[in-house]
Order: sequence, then structure tokens, then C-alpha cells
Amino acid sequence: MKKGYTHIAKQVINIEANALLGLKKTIDTSFDEAISIILNAKGKVIVTGIGKSGHIGRKIAASFASTGTPSFFLHPSEAIHGDLGMISKEDIVLAIANSGETTEIIRLIPFTKENDIPLISISSKPNSTLAQKSSVHISIGSFEEACPFNMAPTTSSLLTLAIGDAMVVSLMNGRGFNEENFAKLHPGGNIGKRLLDTVADSMKTENLPLLSENAVMTDVIYTINSGRCGLGVVGTNSCVKGIITDGDLRRAMNSSLKDFFNLTAAEVMTPNPKFISKSTKLIDAKNAMNSYKITSLLVGNEHQLDGVIQLHDINL
Repeated sequence: MKKGYTHIAKQVINIEANALLGLKKTIDTSFDEAISIILNAKGKVIVTGIGKSGHIGRKIAASFASTGTPSFFLHPSEAIHGDLGMISKEDIVLAIANSGETTEIIRLIPFTKENDIPLISISSKPNSTLAQKSSVHISIGSFEEACPFNMAPTTSSLLTLAIGDAMVVSLMNGRGFNEENFAKLHPGGNIGKRLLDTVADSMKTENLPLLSENAVMTDVIYTINSGRCGLGVVGTNSCVKGIITDGDLRRAMNSSLKDFFNLTAAEVMTPNPKFISKSTKLIDAKNAMNSYKITSLLVGNEHQLDGVIQLHDINL
């Protein structure tokens, strides 16, 4: 029989979840002090750490940089072999070391002291050398590593990452960092598309399915099919009277089956259709359509038809 491991997965998750809940009790005013120092700094946040702490540090630095806090990761070994020149007196050093005694990290302390550079540290040992010599120390508290030997960085990495994420979000809040700011730093991929692209980028503007009020049903159906917008617009580009959707046609057919083909567009249309501005963000247009439970919106207003945007045009 194949050996199962789900019980181990659940055990690891349980250990780490309990540690995260314990971390809430550990956070104190030192966290506020650290955020205040970073918010008031004129320079960058230089994140440093070695081993697994270094991997977590790289992620924290990247998150800082992408959310309005200039930052980069500096490997402590490279730092003590010449790269300390990358740190200016206006910068802040954020050092991560679970034990607080990592040699490469400790050797950075004299440089920060000599240059009056604030040193923020994250570790599990409040009495360690790093904690005692830092401007501010953030403790991740006591915990059990999920490793069966209580040695491999598992829980400790997660707790450090959680502190980093908490710092990122706190700094975003402190700086008033909003979606527009976020979009400017994430112009590519789905994030950029969601936050930057507008209705004008995806709407259909040519060969719009316009109908006169007197158009008969054969012309209405032909125009809707050829327009490929799922609707017909009754009126002109400068005066929209209403729209006709597939739903309107079905309802008209059910209520006037014998006389259906004698009906005119004006008799079938839905007046006062919903419009959206072409400057509206695509994500907002998508949310509007979902809210109205429709698949298309006219772009512009009753006096100026700019185009048609459909749900399937919004690839988010």
C-alpha cells in the first residue's frame, strides 16, 4: 500500500497556523517604531539576510519596492566584501537573522553605527547580539519549527514573511499608496491590464449596429447578427433612443408571435439603456455588467455614442 503523507501536511499546517496566531500576541510598539523610521527616511530600505532568511528578505525587498518603498536586497557576504558602498547615510538597513547571531550580519553592525544608519532587525531572540544592537528589534517570538527535528527553517521563515507582509501593508497605508500608484509600478501583465486599461482600449467603435425606430424585425435581426455585439442600437450616433437585445426579441416573440415580424424596432426596444464612459477602467466596466447581469454596455451617453463594450472583450 502506498504510504500517505496528508497527515504530515496537516500537522505542518497546524504547527505553522498556531505560530502565526501566537505572532499576533508578540507584535508590540517596536513594530510601530520600525514603520515610523521607514516612513520618515529619505533613502532606501536595504534588506539583508543569509540562507533562508535571505530568501525571505529578497521577497520582502521586492514587495517594498513594488508598493512605494524604495528597497533592494543586499547579501551580507557581498556587503562585507565591498558592497557596503551601496548603502548611503539616508538609507535604513533591515537585517533578518532568526538566531540574531549570524556572523555575516553581525559584521554589518559597526558600519551602521559609524554612519548613523538606522538598523531594524527581525529575529526570534530578543537578547541576541543583533537585537541588542539594533535601533529597533521586531521579535517573531517563540515557536516550534515544523521540521521533525525542530531545526530546518520552516515556521520561522513563515513568521518572518508574515512580519514582512505586515510591514509592506502598513507602509502602503502610511504613504496613502493607492491603486493608481500600484498600476504605475505594475504596467505589465494582468495586474497592469486590470488597473490601467480603460473601456476605450477594448470597445468596438466601427460598424456599430444602428437601427432606425421604424426598422422591421427582419432588418433588426440582420443588423444584430451582422453587428456581432449581441444587440442593436436604436437611433443615431448623436441620439440613442434604446437598445434591442436577444432577450428583447425573445420577449417580443413570446408576446406577439403572430405579429412579431410586423413589429418595429421602437416597439421592441428597451428605452434608456445603460451607458458607461470610455475612460472607465475595464475592471469597473466588468463589475458593472456583472452587477446589472448584462453582457454589453453602450459607451458614451444618449447624445453621443462612442462604442459598445462586451463582457467577452474584457479579458481579466
